[in-house]
Amino acid sequence: MKPPAPDRPGDPWSGLRTHTPARIGLARSGSALATKALLEFRADHARARDAVGDGLDESALAATLAPLGQVLTVASAAPDRATYLRRPDLGRRLAAASQTTLAEHRGDYDLAVVIADGLSARATLAAPALIAALLPRLRGWRVAPFVIARQARVALGDAVATTLGAGAVAVLIGERPGLSVPVSLGVYATWRPRAGSTDADRNCLSNIHAAGTSPEEAARRLAGLLAAMRQRGLSGVALKDEGVLLT
Repeated sequence: MKPPAPDRPGDPWSGLRTHTPARIGLARSGSALATKALLEFRADHARARDAVGDGLDESALAATLAPLGQVLTVASAAPDRATYLRRPDLGRRLAAASQTTLAEHRGDYDLAVVIADGLSARATLAAPALIAALLPRLRGWRVAPFVIARQARVALGDAVATTLGAGAVAVLIGERPGLSVPVSLGVYATWRPRAGSTDADRNCLSNIHAAGTSPEEAARRLAGLLAAMRQRGLSGVALKDEGVLLT
């Protein structure tokens, strides 16, 4: 996202604004924000709210992923977007029909890759490029069919991986929108996922978007992280980022 332009001539904050989209040194009118700053805030807030409510275009995403491998589509136990936002617990559980779908494709896999809408479905547009850059780095890995998950939280990936019979899972999910970046993708990787896995068992790569980490850089880091997980047989807080792991 392009940093905001200076609010007024001679603004001492203008130099810093060229390096960040953050709101710094905002102009004021009396005790309130100046009109321009207020309108920009409201517009960004509206974009963030829209990102949370947007649905996942599963067909378009599946068509983009198809050249890379087999694609399965599943849903969480949340029947609709409104329920999903109110009931995070349902977003962590597979719908019964989806459990059956995955069980039919069970195998002996090293890795399951889940693309989940999360709280910003549009962020998944970056997922195919990330996966395309990741696969050549996974020579020798048995990768399960890609799974597109609707109304999904991160922990749904644990259920997907265990049902497919995968030893590790990488969940590519739309992150909670911010005022400056409403469409950011995150990746949560877990070694030996299971029911009851917590955030302490996962490693996260975040801020994957046009003005942040590129899909290609994220793929490089994820491949290094997965290799370290496989070598050490662990993930999460027990796996430290020592630099050499992610080169």
